[in-house]
Amino acid sequence: MPSRNAAKIFNIEDISLEELFVLARDKSSAGRQTLFENMRDMFLDGGGSVSDREKAQMGEILRQLVHDVEKKLRKSLAEKLAQRSDTPHALIVELANDEFEVAHPILLESNVLQDADLIETVKHRTMEHQLAISMRKNVSEDVSEALVETGQEDVIASLLNNHGAKISRHVMDYLVSESKRVDSYQNPLVQRPDLPPELAERMSWWVSAALREHISDKFSLDLGDLDDVIETVAEEQFGVNQDDLPPVSKADNLVERLSDLGELDASFLIKALRQGEISLFESAFCKLTGLKLKLMRRILFEPGGEALVILCRAVDVGADTFSELFELSRRAKDREEEIGGQQMERLHTLYSKTKQEDAKRILKRWRRSSDYLFAVKQISGST
Repeated sequence: MPSRNAAKIFNIEDISLEELFVLARDKSSAGRQTLFENMRDMFLDGGGSVSDREKAQMGEILRQLVHDVEKKLRKSLAEKLAQRSDTPHALIVELANDEFEVAHPILLESNVLQDADLIETVKHRTMEHQLAISMRKNVSEDVSEALVETGQEDVIASLLNNHGAKISRHVMDYLVSESKRVDSYQNPLVQRPDLPPELAERMSWWVSAALREHISDKFSLDLGDLDDVIETVAEEQFGVNQDDLPPVSKADNLVERLSDLGELDASFLIKALRQGEISLFESAFCKLTGLKLKLMRRILFEPGGEALVILCRAVDVGADTFSELFELSRRAKDREEEIGGQQMERLHTLYSKTKQEDAKRILKRWRRSSDYLFAVKQISGST
């Protein structure tokens, strides 16, 4: 093979396009390598003396020759062209789909590559090619989606670590769900400045649940106390969006004042129900029990009444008061239900057999975020 110094150097002004293509059809290894080196040097060093048309001609010749020369020459060319914006598109695409060592600088840095080129490379080349694309300074939403569709966990984790990569909302939602099973997604996701707050909150609960499962498996701890700590930390970390909270009503304000005065008790609940002040009753019951309104309504109006027994036992509502509260609640909101003697007897028996400490423990669990409880159930299969 001729040495670099022995290669004949052509002047672009002294040779026609037709003659260049004749040289390009030279099938000998030495001849093609000589032509490649000449074209490379002329392209790189031509500067302002080479017109756009001539650059395009040389680029086309290089594209035809690129796979016929040694890898180290192709790699050298790719490294020199990676940061140039005047390189013919077809040549850059050819190099981007070469072996990874050659393609790497092009995939990482070339701004000549378009989204369609990158997506094609993602679909048809190796995981190493995909990793390089995931680390580009700027990655569009379409390219990010193509990278996620590969299912390659290392590629996706690399993409998530790249804050210059744009990720659409629906892809981000998918990745948050996937991070339940793929630990390597978790930290990059929570570090992303574009992670929507609602997805961060959702993620916080199941990450907390996974932590709970790990700790409970490894150490002998009271799960109730552990849940208190984990839920508190999660809420402090992600907070509550005040815009998502329901507006404070007149009933809520009145209940807060009564609570401050120490006048909020079971007798007030009965009075509110008798007077048909359902909103006031609900607000007062939520305050006494610490439950959110939605869950309290489910408990209050579920047909059997067993959950209401637990609730009343936990907040020390007497058996007689429970009976009246149960009957009045059945009639609330135009509910017409017949309450049989056997049903009331069964509920009273349940009330008397239920220990207050057990009822308080259950209420404590009900007070937890429904998102957290659902996450715990998913992670551990607990109820």
